[in-house]
Amino acid sequence: MVTNTSGKKKTAVARATVRDGEGRVRINSQPVELVEPEQARLKMLEPFRIAGEELRDGVDIDVSVEGGGFSGQADAARTAIARGIVQHLGDAELRDAYMNFDRTLLVNDVRQSEPKKWGGPGARARYQKSYR
Repeated sequence: MVTNTSGKKKTAVARATVRDGEGRVRINSQPVELVEPEQARLKMLEPFRIAGEELRDGVDIDVSVEGGGFSGQADAARTAIARGIVQHLGDAELRDAYMNFDRTLLVNDVRQSEPKKWGGPGARARYQKSYR
């Protein structure tokens, strides 16, 4: 059985394919162990630490991530992996464990950066006004 899921964070979008296998996790066709920086790798592997490492041995996961920076991509991949595992196994207890740990494991973070507007250097800041 093959399960396709997705995850989003800021402008990063991750699409994960989960199938029965022997524990391979690939991010953009690269083994997850080679992902740099280490902080991003640990974030992507979080769903396995909660579910238990023995669960990883039964599935192969391919994730393609695009857009955003490394941190946003890591969060998007984490959501896609967690959703894929829950959907693939159909395990309600695992879903509850993820929700209790961190809701963003299963639910996309919808926050986006506010667009820059005229009259200032950023979204809210304005240029200074000189009276003399």
